[in-house]
Amino acid sequence: MLTTTRAAVIAVVNQKGGVGKTTTAINLGAALAELDHPVLLVDLDPQANTTSGLGLDPARLRHSIYQLLAGEATVEEAMVETAVPHLSLVPSHIDLAGAEIELAMLDERETRLRKAFQEIPAGVECVIIDCPPSLGLLTLNALTAATAMLIPTQCEYFALEGLRHLLYTHQLVRSRLNPKLEVAGILMTQFDSRTTLSWDVLEEVRRTHPTHVLKTLIPRNVRISEAPSHGKPVIQHDPASRGAAAYRALAKELLER
Repeated sequence: MLTTTRAAVIAVVNQKGGVGKTTTAINLGAALAELDHPVLLVDLDPQANTTSGLGLDPARLRHSIYQLLAGEATVEEAMVETAVPHLSLVPSHIDLAGAEIELAMLDERETRLRKAFQEIPAGVECVIIDCPPSLGLLTLNALTAATAMLIPTQCEYFALEGLRHLLYTHQLVRSRLNPKLEVAGILMTQFDSRTTLSWDVLEEVRRTHPTHVLKTLIPRNVRISEAPSHGKPVIQHDPASRGAAAYRALAKELLER
């Protein structure tokens, strides 16, 4: 059964790599699903790390986000179930690497994903999009389709400059393509409470963006790093770990917001 979606659509975005986008997309989705909120994860990164991080082989799947963007499959046709109850996935594939060139030649190239999201399976409460580490057409499609953007930001100084560019992009997208796009929050990741650097970066981000920084801090945690190699989110890999507790706290904080 299909329905016009009123689900929250969260784009997990940062043009900088290695800040925890995929980790956040997987574990936030799993934490929301654990709270009985059905989630659809969308892997928009050609590296397909969200897909493999949930124990799925992109090469063995019939459809992917590539067919969705090309108009060759619906969301219902492209999505697959995962081992996490209430968590579904639209997988990615290496074919997506050439999609930006193909998208550039299509009509309404920035709104392909938004149109695909006009109908999703009934019952989905939240769509989470794992974006590639760039601000190209794929990410632009995600921001045009989203109701909010979640910005994972690593606790290091190079992240601050990228954050300014990303928030500027947010304003451009709001003014030209998606006036409803909000900032769900800036999520500080890889936080190490033992280092002065982490505290200094956190203080600076809170000073410059006081209304956007989330209270939840994602710690450096070996269990978070191990989980993808087992094809599981951390809340399944080690439910009692600090990493699992942090992503559960993030899910609750976003639900309250």
